[in-house]
Amino acid sequence: MHIAQSGLGPYVESWNPGAVEEDEVLSPAPAAALSALLNQPEPVAATGDPLPPLWHWLHFLQWPAQRDLGDDGHPRHGHFLPPVPDRQRMFAGGRCEVVEPLRVGEPARRISSVSTVTSKQGSTGELLFVTVRGEYVQQGRTRLVEEQDIVYRSGRSSGQHPADLDASATPHADAAWQLPLQPDPTLLFRFSALTANAHRIHYDAPYATGEEGYPGLVVHGPLLVLSMLELVRRNAPDRQVRSLSYRLRRPAFVGEQLLATGAFADSNATLQIATHREQRHATAEVTFA
Repeated sequence: MHIAQSGLGPYVESWNPGAVEEDEVLSPAPAAALSALLNQPEPVAATGDPLPPLWHWLHFLQWPAQRDLGDDGHPRHGHFLPPVPDRQRMFAGGRCEVVEPLRVGEPARRISSVSTVTSKQGSTGELLFVTVRGEYVQQGRTRLVEEQDIVYRSGRSSGQHPADLDASATPHADAAWQLPLQPDPTLLFRFSALTANAHRIHYDAPYATGEEGYPGLVVHGPLLVLSMLELVRRNAPDRQVRSLSYRLRRPAFVGEQLLATGAFADSNATLQIATHREQRHATAEVTFA
């Protein structure tokens, strides 16, 4: 594991969390709940079916005690949370290799570890990049391997956000695959519950605007990623995803009209989320078997 040696480096110089193994039976209930959230007429995956790519995010959830949450709703402590003062967390992106899909209803094991810790100087100050690796095993075989890039800073960001949101503005695109969506507070609340995400920027509007400086509730980064992958599931249902990568670039907010778009070529698909003010809030690339 590479450890940074700059301003934030001393805080993590001796931080070396060991691997963690967890076991869980992949119940069909979370997939049914996400299917309902996505307005699907019936569960996308039932017992015995393959779980769509990244829907394992609904499993192996962490529920710390209420007293262990910070003022922003994030856990104060955690095995993979770096010991950075006044820590602020952002989900930047990730990658996933799918050897074969996980199966709903079967026992699974996740082996989690930190693979890299690196500091970089950004436009708003120093950032600490932590990559967490997860290996998912079923029936004694590694089914998929995922890496998530989490960015931490010490103190608040002075990021630039729009002062006002135009809920009537519609993004336009010529892509073959398109999926419009307009998240509202109810949808964000349900997704927070489904993923055990207590960060207040997703459901507490006075906090999001008054304390964090956003123009409204922030749409979850994982929800943007899953919305992009819905294009693949709906338009190429017979193609097995072999690998994928994604990046979260700019936040989107409740009330905005979003458009997930995708294009398929050979054995790859490129995906993105747009609003009228930004063409690439999130991007993804998918490779098929």
